[in-house]
Amino acid sequence: MKYNLKKLGLFFIAFTLIIGFAVSVSAASNTILIYGEKLTDSQRTEVRDILNISDNEAVEEYDVTGQDYADFINGNPNANMYSSARIVLENEGAGLTVTIVTPENITEVTGAMYENALLTAGAENATVDIVSPVRVSGHSALTGIYKAYDVEGEELDKERMELANEELNVATDLAENEDISQEEVSTLLSEIKQMIADQNPATREDVEQIVSEQLEKLEINLNEEDRQMLINLFDKMRNLDIDFGAVRSQLEDIANSIADKADELGLDAGFWEKVANFFSEIFASLSDFLSGLFN
Repeated sequence: MKYNLKKLGLFFIAFTLIIGFAVSVSAASNTILIYGEKLTDSQRTEVRDILNISDNEAVEEYDVTGQDYADFINGNPNANMYSSARIVLENEGAGLTVTIVTPENITEVTGAMYENALLTAGAENATVDIVSPVRVSGHSALTGIYKAYDVEGEELDKERMELANEELNVATDLAENEDISQEEVSTLLSEIKQMIADQNPATREDVEQIVSEQLEKLEINLNEEDRQMLINLFDKMRNLDIDFGAVRSQLEDIANSIADKADELGLDAGFWEKVANFFSEIFASLSDFLSGLFN
């Protein structure tokens, strides 16, 4: 059988162009912009400007509403939603990155807090930019991110989403009520999750032991009410059997990214030395364990 090489070449060129176009369309469709429902038209324009989204850029746009807040995490359906987010769903293994583009207007929640909560909810492999043209706590942005996953057909577990919202509330409460920074709170949560992944606690008492050990290691003092609040949170995670081992590298990235900003944030150097020692001890224990297997 003879082939017309010229026609065959043109076919492959056309096929390549079609595939390239399909890929570019697919990539564009993975970018989702979620507006807080209460934003005015001018504020929506401001959100797009802050995110450098041009008028002809292909972006799926949705509103996050009080009803979404109720549907996803049993929140108040009458809540006013202002926080907005751009979410780009990435390929498997890309990890989760959250950037607060307007930190002056997100008053209670940090990027690391969002990342920790989203990992608890089961959200992975996304690049998220949080923005608000007005001063807000930032809590409603989490619901907006859940909606982005939902409209793309990626269903997140409702119990895990509710627990992630509770985690965000615990994190902001601790940072507000105790003499510890937002960054220290995020590091504490990340390290407790890593210890849960390592030890797979079977009882509430095991969880309490992990929490107590990490508070002591980092020299963080909580009153008994807040300490129990933290234990209750992680005991619920234990009961849901969340596999934090699957996102261990992401948890380490959260702690490391916070530590990298220590000088910029003016945080206590002694605290970050304790964090470094914590990771050193984990790796030393793992090394001893592996050595024992082969001796």
